Amino acid sequence: MTPIRLLVFEFASGGGLAGQPLPPGLAREGDLMLRALLADLAELPEITLVTTRDPRLPPLPGFETVRPTPGEDAAGLYRRALARASAAWPIAPETDGMLEQFVRITLEQGKPVVGCPPDVVRLAGSKLATARALEAAGIPVAPTFDRAADLPPLPGRWVVKPDDGAGASDTVIVSDWRAARARLAAGGGRFVAQPWIPGRPLSLSLVCRQGRARLLACNRQWVRIERGAVTLERLSVNAEPDPEGVRAGLGARIAAALPGLAGYVGVDLVETRGGPVVLEINPRITTSYCGLREALGLNPAALVLAAFQGGEEWLEPELGPGTTTEIVLEPDHVG
Repeated sequence: MTPIRLLVFEFASGGGLAGQPLPPGLAREGDLMLRALLADLAELPEITLVTTRDPRLPPLPGFETVRPTPGEDAAGLYRRALARASAAWPIAPETDGMLEQFVRITLEQGKPVVGCPPDVVRLAGSKLATARALEAAGIPVAPTFDRAADLPPLPGRWVVKPDDGAGASDTVIVSDWRAARARLAAGGGRFVAQPWIPGRPLSLSLVCRQGRARLLACNRQWVRIERGAVTLERLSVNAEPDPEGVRAGLGARIAAALPGLAGYVGVDLVETRGGPVVLEINPRITTSYCGLREALGLNPAALVLAAFQGGEEWLEPELGPGTTTEIVLEPDHVG
């Protein structure tokens, strides 16, 4: 492996919210992802790590850490930390173009990103654009609408969510298409609507590179709906076997349709009686990453970096069934 001095930046726990309220659940999820990734990377011999930290959270002993200065915004903190590194692995919500911004800053500084390029981050950050791209490739997706006038009068409940939202933030379930149309009309173009699709909520943990994908795990999502609000309460990592390769095949089709997908990628879907239906793509580490090492008995970061450096090791060895790891979430997690 080529030596890398790597900046690992996690937005919520890493100072991205300095000077603003720090929601406890959001900080906990960010901290879980950061600590899991740092622990995996610290085992790799050619990697030197730099990270950032919100001063309201406990320190990270053993890691070179950059903390925000008074009045410094997230972009300024990121640039200052990036100056100490030769490459970066940013983790941030797609909301308001945050993840795309950090990717662009990295590339503008002439340094590579362990992850997706900015155009792919932008596409995957839009649920509408993602649905259109996958549908054009023949991949089953949830029908997605951003214009109230375009909503068809389909029976049953509808889901209204931010087009660029992360996790279940600001996602609501409404009774019918009329209520969905009203919310879209009042949303100022920020929201999309999808008909409720019955089935098991799942996610895929993928490693992608140049139009290829490897499925690491298929995870069960445990969702609570209360007064129309959606909360992801728990993740069962590697809980869903794939003996016939259906989900692995879906991951391969998604990577072929969006060949710019790179590094760790999460895919949210619903397993219906007719097969999987894709809801959205997360072009970054998701919370499921935190359970992969225990569930699979391997270092997932090593596979991602092997793909990043152009080797073929990320396609080997064959994964056994492994175990299931449970992750309990907080209401304001990233997802």
